[in-house]
Amino acid sequence: MLSTDVAVAVATCGRPDGLARCLELVTAGTAQPGELIVVDQAPSPGARRAVEACTAVPVRYVEQPRRGLSASRNLALSLATRPVLAVTDDDCAPDPGWVAAIADAVDRRRKPAAVTGPVLPLGPQPPGMHGVSFRDRADAVDFRAPAIPWATGSGANFAARTHALRAIGGWDERLGTGTPGRAAEDSDLLYRILRDGGTVRYEPAAVVRHEWQTWSRRLATRWSYGFGIGAMCGLWLRQGDWFTLRMLGAYARLHVRPLARAAVRRDRDELVERWRALASVGPGLVYGLRVGSRS
Repeated sequence: MLSTDVAVAVATCGRPDGLARCLELVTAGTAQPGELIVVDQAPSPGARRAVEACTAVPVRYVEQPRRGLSASRNLALSLATRPVLAVTDDDCAPDPGWVAAIADAVDRRRKPAAVTGPVLPLGPQPPGMHGVSFRDRADAVDFRAPAIPWATGSGANFAARTHALRAIGGWDERLGTGTPGRAAEDSDLLYRILRDGGTVRYEPAAVVRHEWQTWSRRLATRWSYGFGIGAMCGLWLRQGDWFTLRMLGAYARLHVRPLARAAVRRDRDELVERWRALASVGPGLVYGLRVGSRS
């Protein structure tokens, strides 16, 4: 598959400098996408300048009321004219070979339904800053059901065939940043792909780098991620999907053991972090069960 068969979508909200960096890196890669789609939920002159500076690739810039990350990605999905849609975030920096690696991975002999890849730190760690949602697995893996969806990749580095995304309804707008569901829109989408019999290819050559964050920001994401996982599981549990219980167990194991070790070491920071990640699942589950009853 040619790189020009790939559309890249970037959802942005109040980060014009990050958007400018992201767009510059995408268009300066070893292979350029066929089109760029920017959906902006906090329009600003800086964001418009960032888009206007992109002259190497056709760019479509669309303003949207604040409805959350999933709504932005669904709008991009509705506008995409290329066979493959790749998405990343405005606080991310794709590596030069990102688009080419996605095009190659999608076009393998055993064609995957979706492609994910590493999310690595952007530069050396500044003092007092922390990582959020890094993913550094170095080997290629083809995931199939019954894989735990968040083990297969994340929304900051994701691509799939456009028609397939449309066929399964795109991103669930009850989930994700900027919605009451707070997060897990990416895990939910990956789960639907796996549930539908699709393969998710984790491709180590498709690298995206993510900004370091403050400690308060990291703590906030621990709560929102846990809440989102609970919300996603509540939505599926409401539909009678009992694999949800296995997902909840996997998420609990991800944090209970580190929590116990932190207690032994009296590591207060990790205790707080792990506790927030676990304590938020219950409220999220209630939200998912409640809104799931109306779907």
